[in-house]
Amino acid sequence: MSEKKKFNIEYEIKSSPRILYSFLNEPNGLTQWFADDVSVKDQVYTFTWDDEPQKAKLVSIKENKLVRFRWIDDDPQYFFEMEIVQDELTNDVALSITDFATEDTLNDRRLIWDNQVEYLISVLGA
Repeated sequence: MSEKKKFNIEYEIKSSPRILYSFLNEPNGLTQWFADDVSVKDQVYTFTWDDEPQKAKLVSIKENKLVRFRWIDDDPQYFFEMEIVQDELTNDVALSITDFATEDTLNDRRLIWDNQVEYLISVLGA
């Protein structure tokens, strides 16, 4: 099995951190852009795509700032994180995504994030 590498992508999003945050950690917010269905029980989120559920544990959370999930069936060192970054001077808001992918899946993972975040931006009307 080839080793996964950490990567980071940042997207400019015209939204307040508070509104954006609700789309990152609330099941009904996540359902609108990230997965077909999302449920949560005891800090474990079940994300469903095309009737295929995948479970991730919420391992870190900072209100209006970031959420970090770890896939239950993946190596504990891997996670995906969505962080809201606000420029102190301009107040511009960006969504910073940190994820892991193998060399041969990296481009696909980036494309998936690009598409999902594009969808999020349209949902936000940003």
